[in-house]
Amino acid sequence: MKIIHTSGKRKTAIARATLKPGKGTIRINGKLLETYKPKMHRMKIMEPILIAGTAASKVNLSVNIRGGGINGQTDAARLAIGRALVQFDKTLENVFLKYDRQLLVADIRRKEVYKPNDSKARAKRQKSYR
Repeated sequence: MKIIHTSGKRKTAIARATLKPGKGTIRINGKLLETYKPKMHRMKIMEPILIAGTAASKVNLSVNIRGGGINGQTDAARLAIGRALVQFDKTLENVFLKYDRQLLVADIRRKEVYKPNDSKARAKRQKSYR
């Protein structure tokens, strides 16, 4: 079996996952997933692994995350892991899509850019022509 590389993005966070044959070890930025804090984010990252079941226990996953905040990093890691597991076992694709589409499809929403001559992104300065 070959090594699988996938990536996931959320806001400004980018996660790169590497899947290799192994015993089911998952590492996030070099640390074991069991030590990942806070617990809520750990549980969110574990969702695709728990859904995959036996397929996830046959492989080792290593995820490197950069940028963004804790929520963005969690969603990016979850997406990268989901995509890697689907490349490993194609039967998981429909299961993941039924559970949560965000496991395979990136959320493309980004922060709106600031407009020139204004301090906000949306609300424009009113004009009076009279």
